[in-house]
Amino acid sequence: MVLFKSSIFAIMNTEVIHQQEVICALATPSGVGAIGVIRVSGLGAITMVNSVFKGKNLENAESHTVHFGTITSGDEIIDEVLVSVFKTPRSFTKEDSVEISCHGSDYIIRQILKLLVIKGARIAKPGEFTQRAFMNGQFDLVQAEAVADLIAADSQASHKTALNQLRGGFSKKLASLRSELIHFASLIELELDFGEEDVEFAQRDDLRRLIDALLSTIEPLITSFDLGNAIKEGVPVAIIGSPNVGKSTLLNALLNEEKAIVTSIAGTTRDVIEDTIVLEGLKFRFIDTAGIRETTDVVESIGIERSKAAMDKADIVIFLFDSVETLEENRALAALLPANKEVLFVLNKTDINPSLADSLSAGDSGILPISAHTQQNLPELTRKLVSLVHGQAAGDTVVTNLRHYEHLLKTSDSLTDVLNGLSLGVTGDFLAQDIRLALHHLGEITGTIVTDDLLDNIFSKFCIGK
Repeated sequence: MVLFKSSIFAIMNTEVIHQQEVICALATPSGVGAIGVIRVSGLGAITMVNSVFKGKNLENAESHTVHFGTITSGDEIIDEVLVSVFKTPRSFTKEDSVEISCHGSDYIIRQILKLLVIKGARIAKPGEFTQRAFMNGQFDLVQAEAVADLIAADSQASHKTALNQLRGGFSKKLASLRSELIHFASLIELELDFGEEDVEFAQRDDLRRLIDALLSTIEPLITSFDLGNAIKEGVPVAIIGSPNVGKSTLLNALLNEEKAIVTSIAGTTRDVIEDTIVLEGLKFRFIDTAGIRETTDVVESIGIERSKAAMDKADIVIFLFDSVETLEENRALAALLPANKEVLFVLNKTDINPSLADSLSAGDSGILPISAHTQQNLPELTRKLVSLVHGQAAGDTVVTNLRHYEHLLKTSDSLTDVLNGLSLGVTGDFLAQDIRLALHHLGEITGTIVTDDLLDNIFSKFCIGK
């Protein structure tokens, strides 16, 4: 990749507000509801809505005011509405914007949108309002992507993570890293301008300390991606064990519903059964698996292979057993797992085998006795699961976006190349090239360096009206 010098200092102009053509879209979910909100934004948006609104003259209205009236088409009243006015730059898009709150009838919403299109507006593309907000400097690209994550948040943890990014927590870390690196980049670029005089403006020891500090900040962010992805999609927990130890009963007890078939016949579960639940603000994906044993049954064998695959992919594995024999079998399975896999050994059926529970608890504090049937100690199991996830969190900032993760990896590689270059005593032009790459990848995360294709790809995944 060839990067020009100017790319180091490429900064988007966030001072000038570029009002574009008027766009409109339904901002609330489609379908019959109490109200629907139609969002309108762009140059002339207030004048356009005012031309079909009977009530206060919206062009004379103050920003951030709400007005009651009717939307009309000629002499026909389409609906009684509330119209909110937001004048540039004090709106979400920083353009003149209007929000029309009407009744939630599909017919009414279609008629109002049709009227606006007749007046010269066009239906917004997915994410176009947020894209305009980004282009007009309302926030950076990380914060723009956090808008979609906030809308999709279905647990307290995912909501908190998205809100932290929307408020700029992640962006501030990256901006600080980038500004420090730009300072040294400018000094090295200056050296290149005086190449024949053999001067050194950027002290190499200071640069090495800076790169070490940057890497120590970036590495935890990279490591946090697994946790961030789990928070966003749900922490996968595989329930593993021999046949008939109560895996399906445990799943049903955790979900508080009869999700899996439970019988006294060993090998009832022959496929992977999965469902989600939120525990203390964290979403978990519990996976009930076929009992692992030697079998000649073709269907059961396929289920067992899927059980092992689920065990490999899960962040947390619950090894369930109900006897000393099944415990030893599970210990042998656990030994095959990666060292960083979280494992919980759980003794089930303590209601019918209390003596085993007492003996194991006395000799091995790492084993949790429960009864999935009577739900004894089930709250303690959920607390352990939650604490395992919280224990993985290294700080407030967690990376949840694959695009961010990929660019952080590339930034880390480029900074490592700078360190290697310093150790080898390479010239400033080679150091500058690696620093430019690091700055480029940091800039692509926040949108300081951006392409139309990247923006189209990101915002096309948003819902229409946002």
